[in-house]
Amino acid sequence: MHEHKFVRLDQLGTRRSASILHADLDSFYASVEQRDNPQLQGKTVAVGGGGVILAASYEAKRLGVRTPMPGYQARRLCPGLIMLPPRFEAYTAASRDVFEIFNNTTPLVEGISVDEAFLDVAGLGRLSGTPVEVAQQLRAEVRKDVGLAITVGVARTKFLAKVASGVGKPDGLLLVEPDGELDFLHPLPVERLWGVGAVTAAKLNARGISTVGEVAEMPLAALDSIVGAGMARQLHALANNHDPRVVEVGRRRGSIGSQQALGRRSRSHAEIEVVLSGLVDRIARRMRRANRVGRTVVLRLRFDDFSRATRSHSMPACTSSSAPIQAISTNLLAMAWPTIEERGLTLIGVAVSNLRNEYAVQLALPFERIEAEQLDTAIDDVRDRFGGSALTWASTIGNDADFSVPMLSD
Repeated sequence: MHEHKFVRLDQLGTRRSASILHADLDSFYASVEQRDNPQLQGKTVAVGGGGVILAASYEAKRLGVRTPMPGYQARRLCPGLIMLPPRFEAYTAASRDVFEIFNNTTPLVEGISVDEAFLDVAGLGRLSGTPVEVAQQLRAEVRKDVGLAITVGVARTKFLAKVASGVGKPDGLLLVEPDGELDFLHPLPVERLWGVGAVTAAKLNARGISTVGEVAEMPLAALDSIVGAGMARQLHALANNHDPRVVEVGRRRGSIGSQQALGRRSRSHAEIEVVLSGLVDRIARRMRRANRVGRTVVLRLRFDDFSRATRSHSMPACTSSSAPIQAISTNLLAMAWPTIEERGLTLIGVAVSNLRNEYAVQLALPFERIEAEQLDTAIDDVRDRFGGSALTWASTIGNDADFSVPMLSD
């Protein structure tokens, strides 16, 4: 465990101070596996399958293992790598425990994903201490009560708090004071800016721009010529730490989905339908547990050439029943199949969007629940009592490469 301190720690307490926390669990999936199996602690561990690494322990990361690296490449870099299939129920339970600590720390919590959140602690000075003291206590509670390491960045803006947590990893605490923001931010590589991936970084690097400070100094028109007008304005603002966003509480996600990497080998239409059925089953169950219903089904595809495509269809009424979501997903897959045959498929995902609260949607006539919905409820009850794998659809049996990744998008 280490704690970074950037400039002073003694001038906190006002709303203009560094009082936004970005808390991010370290190597979440892999850390849960190491926590639950002490024999894996200190070992090179990766979670994944279907040819793709989903998460890697820091021991494996030090040897170059990254996500979403192909499994064969990871094993080449790390011959002793321990590969484990994902256990999403364990990760969900751990996430729930951590978020309980977040919500007990402050009422102002904005979840970003299953393993990270923003917390506004500006009003906790008299009750809980400075933001740094709050962050220290939060980290200690997550370690003690959940058994996981978490890194916290503390800053005046959400963007800089997230950057700070990234720099502070693993198992760290990094504070960036307002009078040291640009001194901290500008020497960092351009990849630290939100929206800058490998492609955008390569474009900037080709023009001799490698640091955040160089982006901040560029005329907006010059940056526009490299990355386009919309991104230019965003990057220029972030490079100067202009981020007026506040921590949003009670924001509900706009879609619920899941995806699965398929690797590079060719798969038949029937095999992909099996994968799709498993994804639909998972997200429909999550919708029912959250009392959400949705109207639009979205199919997401990634091809061998790394290009992507989406297909969508909106239903006449909102639902969380597996059967109609499955039927539409299957039809969307059939429509896309000629393109898949031509270009190959490496990833498939399905999501339901246009979500509503189940109780806020008017029931369609007749009001009696249809048999399919009764079956969904019965299956959910069995799984809740005996575990998620206690009951499954026959069509998904044999799909032992079930390495899907939850997509919780807003």
